[in-house]
Amino acid sequence: MTLPTHTPYLLLSLKTFSTDVREGFVEITRHGLAIFGLAVVLVSMTFVARPDLQSFASGALLGWLEFRQSGHQEPSPQRNAASRTTAKDTQSLTLEQQRVTRWLSRKYRVSAEPLGAMVAEAWNLGERAQIPPSLILAIMAVQSRFNPFASGNTGQVGLMQIELQAHMDALTQFGGPLSAFDPLTNVRVGVRHLQGLIQQTDTLEEALTLYGLSSAYVDEGQFVDRVLAEQVLIEKVFENPSPKAQASR
Repeated sequence: MTLPTHTPYLLLSLKTFSTDVREGFVEITRHGLAIFGLAVVLVSMTFVARPDLQSFASGALLGWLEFRQSGHQEPSPQRNAASRTTAKDTQSLTLEQQRVTRWLSRKYRVSAEPLGAMVAEAWNLGERAQIPPSLILAIMAVQSRFNPFASGNTGQVGLMQIELQAHMDALTQFGGPLSAFDPLTNVRVGVRHLQGLIQQTDTLEEALTLYGLSSAYVDEGQFVDRVLAEQVLIEKVFENPSPKAQASR
C-alpha cells in the first residue's frame, strides 16, 4: 500500500510542533523559577527591613504548628471525661521533666499529672520558639502559680495571664476567647506573645518588662527579677535529682 504523498509533510509538521511545545515548556519553566527566586529575594529583603513583619511571620508559623498539633476537629460526644482532661502520666515524661514536675508540684501544691502536661508543653513550645522551657515555666509560676483559672485585676486570665482583647486573633484559631481558659491554649498564646517580644527587643530583660506590662503586673521590675530567679531554680532541678531549693517564694 502506497502512503499519500503529503505524509512526509504531516510527519514533519508534527515533529516541528512537538519540538516547539518542548522548547516552550522549558522556557516557561525557566522563567517561572526565575520569578520564584526573585520573589524569595524580595520577601527576604522585606523581612530584613521590617523586623515587625518577621515577628508576625514567626508568630503565624508557630500558631499554625500549634493549631495542627492540637487538632482542630470538633470533640466527639463519645469521648470520656478522662480524654478531655489536661493531664499526663508522669512516667511518660523525660527524666528532666519528671524532676521538674515533682519539684513544682511540691512547691506550688499542684497535682503532678496536670502539671506534667504543662511541663511537657513548655518543652515542646520552647523547642519550636527557641525559648528555654525553664523560662516558660517560670512565667507561669510567677503569673498564676499554675492556676489555669487565675484572673488579673484588668482582665488577664490563665496560666500566663494573657489579655483577651489583645490576643483575640490568636484565640480565634482555638475556638474563641473562652479557649484562653484551656491550659494548653493559654500557654501557646502566651509563648507566641513572648516570642514576639523577644524578637522586638534587644535583651531578655526588656522583653520580660514588656510582658509584665501587658499582663498588668504591679511592678514590672519585680516581675523580671522574680521570673529570672524562678528560672534559675528550675534549671538547677535539671542538674540535681534531689534539689534543696526553697519551696517558699
